[in-house]
Amino acid sequence: MCTRQSALFQRGEWILTVERDRLVHRIRTASKKEPADLVIRNGKVIDVFSGTLMETDVAITGGIIVGLGSYEGKQTLDAGGKIISPALIDGHVHIESSMLTPGTFAGVLAAHGVTSVVTDPHEIANVLGADGIRFMLERAKGSLIDIYVMLPSSVPATSFEHNGATLHAEDLEPLFENDHVLGLAEVMDFPAVLNADSLMVDKLLMTRRHTWRIDGHAAGLDADGINVYTAAGIRTDHECVNIDEARDRLSRGMYVMIRQGTVAKDLPQLIGLVNEVNSRRFLFCTDDKYTDDLIAEGSVDHNVRMAIRSGLDPITSIKMASLNTAECYGLQAKGAIAPGYEANFLLLDDLDSFSINKVYVRGELVAEDGKPVYKSMASIKAADHPLILPELTPESFRMNIGPSQKAHVIEIIPNSLVTRDSIEKVPVLNGVFTYSEEKDLLKMAVIERHKGLGTVGLGIVKGFGLTSGAIATTVAHDSHNLVVAGCSDRDLIVAAERLKEIQGGMVVVNHGKVVAELALPIAGLMTDAPAEEVAEKLEELRKAATAQGASKAFNPFLTLSFLSLPVIPDLKLTDTGLFDVRAFRHITVSND
Repeated sequence: MCTRQSALFQRGEWILTVERDRLVHRIRTASKKEPADLVIRNGKVIDVFSGTLMETDVAITGGIIVGLGSYEGKQTLDAGGKIISPALIDGHVHIESSMLTPGTFAGVLAAHGVTSVVTDPHEIANVLGADGIRFMLERAKGSLIDIYVMLPSSVPATSFEHNGATLHAEDLEPLFENDHVLGLAEVMDFPAVLNADSLMVDKLLMTRRHTWRIDGHAAGLDADGINVYTAAGIRTDHECVNIDEARDRLSRGMYVMIRQGTVAKDLPQLIGLVNEVNSRRFLFCTDDKYTDDLIAEGSVDHNVRMAIRSGLDPITSIKMASLNTAECYGLQAKGAIAPGYEANFLLLDDLDSFSINKVYVRGELVAEDGKPVYKSMASIKAADHPLILPELTPESFRMNIGPSQKAHVIEIIPNSLVTRDSIEKVPVLNGVFTYSEEKDLLKMAVIERHKGLGTVGLGIVKGFGLTSGAIATTVAHDSHNLVVAGCSDRDLIVAAERLKEIQGGMVVVNHGKVVAELALPIAGLMTDAPAEEVAEKLEELRKAATAQGASKAFNPFLTLSFLSLPVIPDLKLTDTGLFDVRAFRHITVSND
């Protein structure tokens, strides 16, 4: 046996010995032959299995719950009559949407009782490819909470736009060597599944060699479409926007994730379907949520509070954010206060308000009164990825409109990822579209930024409310090109050029001057800055945009970032042009 093989064998033997010792110690503690490391007394335990409260001690050893009942411990924690709840799990989140690196993100979520997340790093993967996924996995190692990864299934999201990378099955499969990789993330290219496209089938089969976990992205699909998805082995969906869609998915064996994020707010429309019989197939997620909203509202703890206020039983609501999510993703030691489960728990002041007093991870205090009790780790930068933009002039934003003066307009639906394809008569000067404050019509452009291809997609958007200036961002799902909307060609150009200077981010421009900005130099998506600083910058951006007329009914930047996502109906804009999602083809802006 060579030296390296011998060292690996010896390390393996050492790990097995350590695990054996830990297991023996847990068994001896559970049988009361040895004292527990920690015993929690005077608390009321949420039993998510039976939906009741129990007044009992909780014994913890080595970060694992070893018993409920009367135990002696080396240390005791007096719960003071508070409720002991399992910690929460976000079933589907894009960390990049917080604009924080994983270590900083972990601190924000821990303060809100979320100690595990299942993330899809397809944002950074669409910019940096497999290197971006490895960056997220590396940073996950040092984070306080458990960050699990579903491998991006659609990089690029479609073939109708340009992104920064392409990932095939052979690029993804080596990443399954990491034990925090759980499966294949949201399969959003439904036509590829429907037509059994060979590259998509390769990814599905690649995943099945390692696990059964495949997430869906069934936006707008009817029951027949769900038949196709579930037949392909896809078992979750977070894109339901009404009860009928949720029923279709439930009846075909899918888990339904009820999403409440910054732009997509589906919980009020879906929570009424949850009942005692079907609640086991529901879980909560945020999908995309900005840092300022995470700090102010919380993560899935906000979903729990909303569900309780809607009339859902509090313990059922908590179970949906803990045990249900754990079972959906095979996290067998998470989601409950019971022997053999990790000691990830919350102390609650009461059930109805779901007010979190303290948060524990593996028996260690990590947050109290909404504040983490540790400092997040410093991050490392990902690979350099400068913005490569074409030379922009007013001609770059020229949209010719036909004699009828009718055009396809992207109409925003507030707080929804879905848009309308509105055919309207638009203002025209010398055959060219012009901005209209009266009709709330802006110019919008998506500019390729990864490979210097020079492509610029143009469209008309309705609903922002801007009366002057422009807003722009390099957070533009899912290819993350540069997206900008505004009232004048001059401000569109200034906004795009400023983002190039700061290596990506968000910016508000008015009368040729930058009035607010947030630099996101890590892939144009994230920053090493502290969460509080990012939240302050986001507030400055929002105030600057609303001062220029932007609607207060929704977040203008997050809404803008999803107007380039060509897998959510009805009408979107990519760097190669206006895209009809239902027809799955490009169309012209002019309706002549």
